[in-house]
Amino acid sequence: MRMRMAVAGLLLIVAGGALAAPQAKAPRDPEVIDAQGYQKLLQQYHGKAVLVNFWATWCEPCRDEYPLLNELAKQYAPQGLQIIGVSMDDDGDLILMRRFLARYKPVFPNYRKKGGVESAFTQSVMAGWSGVLPATFFYAKDGRQVGHQLGEGKRDTFEAAIRALLASGIGSNAAPKPGEKL
Repeated sequence: MRMRMAVAGLLLIVAGGALAAPQAKAPRDPEVIDAQGYQKLLQQYHGKAVLVNFWATWCEPCRDEYPLLNELAKQYAPQGLQIIGVSMDDDGDLILMRRFLARYKPVFPNYRKKGGVESAFTQSVMAGWSGVLPATFFYAKDGRQVGHQLGEGKRDTFEAAIRALLASGIGSNAAPKPGEKL
């Protein structure tokens, strides 16, 4: 009888503690953006060196590259770099995208491409971009797109581009020319 009372008391204490514990908020789904929203996003970070990475949960090279981007964000954010992720997943992959973000816990903001005609969106990012993933675009502090990496990038490639972006002033030619592959 004493044992049952002790167990019941212990269960009450544990249950009470669980109820009193602050409940963690579920992470918000990334904001949905279209081509116009993408341009507004770039304007929001005008004056900063920006790296925008397009990814999807179904893209194996994207999954391989994503932890590196998180490391780079932690390393270079204090120096003025802003990394932004844009998921190209369809609405049907929303649960997978949530799991992906929960797993990798990005330290940089992520957005989601609005469903619909993908070519209009990709062409607004860079004329001639077929939508191949992963794709990373580099923007100078003055907002100009100064380079890109189509396909999985390596740490050395990213770091060279990031150092060039951070070293360049507004209007400087220190970063690669528009359309030049890094």
